[in-house]
Amino acid sequence: MGEAAPILFLLMTILLLMSGVPVGIVLGGASIWAAFIGHLTGIFDLRLLAGLPSRWFGIMTNEALLAIPLFCLMGVVLERSGIAERLLVSISHLASGVRGSLALSVVIVGAVMAASSGIVGATVVTMGLVGLPAMLQRGYPPALATGTIAAAGTLGQIIPPSIALVILGDVIQGAHQQAELAKGNFAPDPVSVVDLFAGALLPGLLLVSLYAIWILFICRNRAPDADTATLTGGSPGDDLSMQAILRSFVPPSLLILAVLGLVLFGIATPAEAAGMGAVGAILLALGSRSLDRAGMVAVLSRSVGLTAMIFFILLGASLFSLVFRGLGGDALIHGLLTGPEGGLLAAMTMVMAALFLLGFFLEFVEITLVVIPVTAPALLALGADPIWLAVMIAINLQTSFLTPPFGVALFYLRGVTPPDVETLDIYRGVVPFVVMQLVCLLAVAVMPWLATWLPGVLFR
Repeated sequence: MGEAAPILFLLMTILLLMSGVPVGIVLGGASIWAAFIGHLTGIFDLRLLAGLPSRWFGIMTNEALLAIPLFCLMGVVLERSGIAERLLVSISHLASGVRGSLALSVVIVGAVMAASSGIVGATVVTMGLVGLPAMLQRGYPPALATGTIAAAGTLGQIIPPSIALVILGDVIQGAHQQAELAKGNFAPDPVSVVDLFAGALLPGLLLVSLYAIWILFICRNRAPDADTATLTGGSPGDDLSMQAILRSFVPPSLLILAVLGLVLFGIATPAEAAGMGAVGAILLALGSRSLDRAGMVAVLSRSVGLTAMIFFILLGASLFSLVFRGLGGDALIHGLLTGPEGGLLAAMTMVMAALFLLGFFLEFVEITLVVIPVTAPALLALGADPIWLAVMIAINLQTSFLTPPFGVALFYLRGVTPPDVETLDIYRGVVPFVVMQLVCLLAVAVMPWLATWLPGVLFR
């Protein structure tokens, strides 16, 4: 019973997460029940829970996690102020006449918005409302149009600065310390969120390039003038001169580059850069007069709600991790991953396959906070580079937003698509982009320098 307890606990938690109950409640509630049942059966010591307050205090005072509410604020301001909408309209007109220009514009704006917020729902809904009607009007197949929008909306999980990378960075840092302490290294080199930002940059750009190449290939037979459409966000009276287009494109792009540059060049911490980004986004919104007092209140309310949800999940995940280790789960998972012949290659293949399959049913945050703390220490103990491992996980889990039946991006997109676009069209549309994500994952697996070169140049 003692050996099977951690596996049963893990499976029970995953099944409860699939039921739709809020993640924080599942993680906390299942952990408390498992702890008391384990105490009654003599396989868990309740005194371990005495360390919970200090763990929670550590989460709430973690400087890296301080970036989360500020990045949320920055992203929500750019979304609610209409900056993303005007950006999509401007780029589409700038690239008009190019085969597949509407789809390419969606990918470019998705990458820019990804770097600003990493909020999948906001990006997918914005581009779905603005770009999808024009793409369908100009003869894009529904599958290609919906697939492009859904895939572009998920770029925020891999392109830094990203909320997902902040959370993953904190988890990998803890796993790295645990693995090094087990080896007898009591002063391991730290792995920071900044390292992950640098490591994910090249793979993120590679993924954007794969999307663009696919769109150019699939649209190669389209007439060049078939994409000269007026998007839903552009009214007949809009100023579409080159000056107006640059005015809508340059400020948000400079803001995002400034935030990323401050972090990568060591001028500011992620939290400091996020704070400057949030202030910059507010100034852009005020300068364009696109946010009134009521709009600002709505922005703050949305930002607080997102932040509270994320930290509630983090606190529940901390309790889950404590109980899982108290049940002996760490030793069991380590034995499972290090036992088979093949070493790191076999263990990585097993974990990556499991993460991809779990992505069909669970979200990025759920897998990151439940599965990664359990498996990452064993992989790091086998010799995996922590930055490479984190980037591999981020790319793999990005597919979870696109894979049915529970892909979050698919739900958001279904809510804004016209009734004549079938759900099957959306599912068919995302398949090529999921394949491209797996190709990117394979490229990083075969060429680890894609993830480790830039951090090595900047920080080593």
